[in-house]
Amino acid sequence: MSTENEGNEGTTAQAVPSVPSAPPVPAAAPEGTPASPQAPVSPESSEATATQQFQQPSQQPQRANDWPPPQPPQSQPGGAWPPPPPAVPAYAQGAGGGGGPVWGAPGQPQTPEAPRKRRGGGLVAAVAVAALVAGGIGGALGYWAADRNDSNSSGSTTVAASNPQALKRDPGTVAGVAAAALPSVVTINAQSGDGEGGTGTGFVYDKEGHILTNNHVVASAANSGQLTATFSNGKKYDAEVVGRAQGYDVAVLKLKNAPSGLAPLALGNSDQVAVGDSTIAIGAPFGLSNTVTTGIISAKSRPVASGDGSGGSNSYMSALQTDASINPGNSGGPLLDARGAVIGINSAIQSTGSSTQSQAGSIGLGFAIPINQAKNVAQQLIKTGQPVYPVIGATVSMDERTGGAAISDQGSGGTPAVSPDGPAAKAGLKAGDVITKFNDSVIDSGPTLIGEIWTHKPGDKVTLTYKRDGKVSTAEVTLGQRKGDN
Repeated sequence: MSTENEGNEGTTAQAVPSVPSAPPVPAAAPEGTPASPQAPVSPESSEATATQQFQQPSQQPQRANDWPPPQPPQSQPGGAWPPPPPAVPAYAQGAGGGGGPVWGAPGQPQTPEAPRKRRGGGLVAAVAVAALVAGGIGGALGYWAADRNDSNSSGSTTVAASNPQALKRDPGTVAGVAAAALPSVVTINAQSGDGEGGTGTGFVYDKEGHILTNNHVVASAANSGQLTATFSNGKKYDAEVVGRAQGYDVAVLKLKNAPSGLAPLALGNSDQVAVGDSTIAIGAPFGLSNTVTTGIISAKSRPVASGDGSGGSNSYMSALQTDASINPGNSGGPLLDARGAVIGINSAIQSTGSSTQSQAGSIGLGFAIPINQAKNVAQQLIKTGQPVYPVIGATVSMDERTGGAAISDQGSGGTPAVSPDGPAAKAGLKAGDVITKFNDSVIDSGPTLIGEIWTHKPGDKVTLTYKRDGKVSTAEVTLGQRKGDN
């Protein structure tokens, strides 16, 4: 390692400890301190060393009077002291001019230490070097990757997208439920003998090819006409009526030459449905087959009386109310819960009244026959071809302003309003009594009472609450039965 000394001629100087060469910051040794022995070197070696050190670009100009006076070595083997001055950098002339100090330094017999950078210029240089190194590495990697791609590719740079067919929807989503249910839903076309008819919906009830739908969907073609059922895959089959229940608005069809592998829709439990449950309706509104809409159960046990528009007898139901969009053509289609199980048969909608259109559309009030009731009716129709209705054996008024279901003064055709030896007569009910409750359900009209009765089976025991002359009484009634619609 070399040292740097600065002083006047003829003055003996102490050896200076080693310091970094750029920039030099020598410390003057205190006077009287013993000097460390240094190995003498030739003036040419000293001059070369000094020149090399002061060519470092990071050093700043120094003035001659900034350092202690240079001291010559105690002994110099050969040659006069001081040696010829080294080449002075340009910045040194500004500090000392022609009368500047004389330079010289004895060298250590060891490898010079790499200079340490202290100033901001060194930091900038280091950052620049690092950036160059990083750039070189990045360029090399990029070249390697490009070369690798070029050697392994067929010349195309297009990135392959994921296959859309790989997208799978969870079974519990609306899309998943609809995908599973649609193959079991059919669009029914009913043509009467005179060529008139309409479109409705149905669904596969069992593997034998029975289709469950509304009575008013098939009524026009029930006696003479043509019925077809078209599946979501476009395959069409002729069908025939197995049985109809006009009062329940339920009908069962049978596919002619039914295909194998039919998948009946699972039936839920409509008694366990709660207001707010999600609903999915599938049908052919205005003839648009395979339409799926969603909503919720907005009410339960809603009394609904509806007709088929032909002037026939009305049907009565204690319906599930939903805000899923239901329109003409949805009739007979399934109302599903979030699992995909059938909880009702879409049957009627509430309209805003008179309309310039021939058919009213959805206003968010749709009604479905509870599937528990529809299932019982379907089993009766498949077994016997005719419906069986539970009855109390009394005729009630259809007037909705009586504050309940008022037993009429007489029945149809002048018959007694309370059938002799019927369930109501046995329970002590008389004409003029107003029934206000059926079990725990409030009764506000005759249609409401009929709808509640038809949710039960013949032989069920029920409790009726009624008013007579302002007095409230209860009676236990065992429901009777009536077969057929006549």
